[in-house]
Amino acid sequence: MIEARLRSDGRKGIRNVVIVAYLVECAHHVARRIVTATDDLDVHLIGFPGCYPNSYADRMMKALATHPNVGGVLLVSLGCESFNRRALRETVLASGRPCELLVIQETGGTASTIRAGVEAVARIREQAEQAPRVPMRLDELVVGTICGGSDGTSGITANPAVGRAFDQLVAAGAACIFEETGELVGCETIMADRAVTPALGRELEAAVEKAERYYTVMGFGSFAPGNADGGLTTQEEKSMGAYSKSGSSPISGLIKPGDLPPTGGLYLLDVVPDGEVRFGFPNVSDNAEIVELMACGAHLTLFTTGRGSVVGSAISPVIKVCANPETYRRMSEDMDVDAGRILEGRASLDEVGAEIVDLVEAVAAGQRTCSEAMGHQEFILTYKSFEPIGPACLPGRA
Repeated sequence: MIEARLRSDGRKGIRNVVIVAYLVECAHHVARRIVTATDDLDVHLIGFPGCYPNSYADRMMKALATHPNVGGVLLVSLGCESFNRRALRETVLASGRPCELLVIQETGGTASTIRAGVEAVARIREQAEQAPRVPMRLDELVVGTICGGSDGTSGITANPAVGRAFDQLVAAGAACIFEETGELVGCETIMADRAVTPALGRELEAAVEKAERYYTVMGFGSFAPGNADGGLTTQEEKSMGAYSKSGSSPISGLIKPGDLPPTGGLYLLDVVPDGEVRFGFPNVSDNAEIVELMACGAHLTLFTTGRGSVVGSAISPVIKVCANPETYRRMSEDMDVDAGRILEGRASLDEVGAEIVDLVEAVAAGQRTCSEAMGHQEFILTYKSFEPIGPACLPGRA
């Protein structure tokens, strides 16, 4: 049985972490030292580096600071940045979570703020532990997926195995989110055929077309040298492999970072910025997209890799599904699932898919993933810009 933490908004968290959030790069070092000094796997560092946040960054920080896996928040500000620290603190407090704010310029500097921060984290941790423990059903979970370090085995083993797991989770009523529209070029019409309405199908096609324009103008894309070294030969091959993570369930909606799935079902997350292409907006980054999945409420993320990846994430656990049996044997300490067994005839897609679902339940119930146990808490938040989704994007919204 999954035992979760009940939040004031009715959502349930599978972790009860305290986050230390810096609100400008100038406060990053102090915030990191606070987290290091606590020496606690359930105290995580996040933050926004820019001095001038935009609406995207503000929305993301509010969504992450009130994520169901978060039990309390310490905000660390330099003092002269433009981030509206008081509004963020009020948002966290209004969610029923404990929240404290330290302003380095008012607290006395680096050493003084670190000492005060360690004391604040201890108080917040004590309050966070008061969140009631309640049972949680599978249909209350939000699960994301992403791939990184793909190779020629990814589209044969790990990605379709995650697709089978997604089919089982969706059938059980969970909300499942796939993304990487830049890696789905060529798959837009296939996805449109799976949309629950024709209008949603057109939105899915438009999202992929936007991604293609974005990467064409910026001069970069999702096909890295390491992908080719690992045996991937074409963009089409990589796209179909990435697409297979979505399984075969009907697509219930299209969302953007910070949008919450209204019900269970399968959703595409559009992570490519809207509007005119702007230099300074980022290329594909696995951890930045994990952050955007979390901003949509993902309790955990299924991360497929063939070449091998060691990243985890703050706030939400990352389950590593390894596509290549040789990579698994070489990097088993970082991998949770050996999907390469499919390639060697030691397991079927259905068997590995069922194993992933079992592991999702175990991790939701408290079992730590490999990246969690080793203290991986990667986090990236950059500048982007998005327009609100239209009514066609969520045809099932109540």
